[in-house]
Amino acid sequence: MEDWLRFSVCYWHSFCGTGADPFGFQTLHRPWNEGATPMECAKKRLHAAFEFFTKLGVKYYTFHDRDMSPEGRTLEESNSNLDEMTDLALQLQNRTGVKVLWVTCNLFAHSRYMNGAATNPDCHVLAYAGAQVKKGLDVAKKLGAENFVFWGGREGFYSIHNTDVGAELKHMANFFKMAVKYKEKIGLKCQFLIEPKPKEPCKHQYDYDAMSVIGFLKHYELDSHFKLNIEPNHTTLAGHSYEHDVIMASVFGMLGSVDSNTGSPDLGWDTDQFPMDIRNTTMIMKTVIEQGGLQPGGLNFDAKVRRESTDLEDLFIAHVGAMDAFARGLRNAVRIIEEGVITSMVKERYMSFSHGIGQKVVDGSTSLEELEDFVKQNGEPKVTSGKQEKYETVFNHYL
Repeated sequence: MEDWLRFSVCYWHSFCGTGADPFGFQTLHRPWNEGATPMECAKKRLHAAFEFFTKLGVKYYTFHDRDMSPEGRTLEESNSNLDEMTDLALQLQNRTGVKVLWVTCNLFAHSRYMNGAATNPDCHVLAYAGAQVKKGLDVAKKLGAENFVFWGGREGFYSIHNTDVGAELKHMANFFKMAVKYKEKIGLKCQFLIEPKPKEPCKHQYDYDAMSVIGFLKHYELDSHFKLNIEPNHTTLAGHSYEHDVIMASVFGMLGSVDSNTGSPDLGWDTDQFPMDIRNTTMIMKTVIEQGGLQPGGLNFDAKVRRESTDLEDLFIAHVGAMDAFARGLRNAVRIIEEGVITSMVKERYMSFSHGIGQKVVDGSTSLEELEDFVKQNGEPKVTSGKQEKYETVFNHYL
């Protein structure tokens, strides 16, 4: 099970989160966030994080550059802070065996990025983002990160009236190409991932969903350099079902990793809850098995305890519960695949494509004229039931 369930703890929610929201102040008062200076707090936080990783038994963690160390007054100061903190992180990794699943750069929180990073109308801001990503890639190599994620929280627009969409998309594509070149230059072996999200904080984000990102990557000939990091809470914000983007990315050979969380479908924002629904985890793990695993990606818990869950043990309970949900999902998915009932039903449904004119459609060797001749010879197609309720009933049997 360990080979399939490559669990990871996210640094920002679990160790930087305070429980504050737009309507209320901090509720989570963590001992590691108390210190005389920002760097002192950062070091206490990092030690606490590795204590948590080892007690939980998780082999991976993920972080933004600005989670790990505080931003300085200048780029040089920020880089110096990051160097000091990643030196400590490397020591703790070597001591515990815990590894970095992925690194990402926070290109959305600072006010300089309020109009975007790679899509900012001011090239000076884009240049700053480039310098920050350059350092992030250096850190990824230093810590042996297996992936590097790009999430464009500010890459989009609030109003189309002041936006040149074509220019912004081209600038973003060229930004990614620069990252690819630098990755190759320094010999970084990790996988590049883009994480789709339809909105929040932008009204419309360019990386709206899996198909939007895949289309963008193929259009700009970047699809051989990137895969997708799918967060199901983002998928449901786009109006899709929980598993939709995981399946769509996998079908195109583009599923690289999963940010394993969930949201409240009745709400219109990103709630980042821990995934506890066995139906959802079964669907995700079925897709993961069918594509042969997620390596070098994994299942990263981009989730936060509720602001009302204030005990430190709640952090353990949330992760253990989510890990169990995915373990049950894995076992369910294995049974579904091994017993083959649903697979056989689906195969029978598409049986007409296994011979004759159907096989020619699959092979791409027929034509509209031949299809017309087939209809003239065979008449009206028979109406065949889709048996949706039967499929759903069979699936529920495995839960």
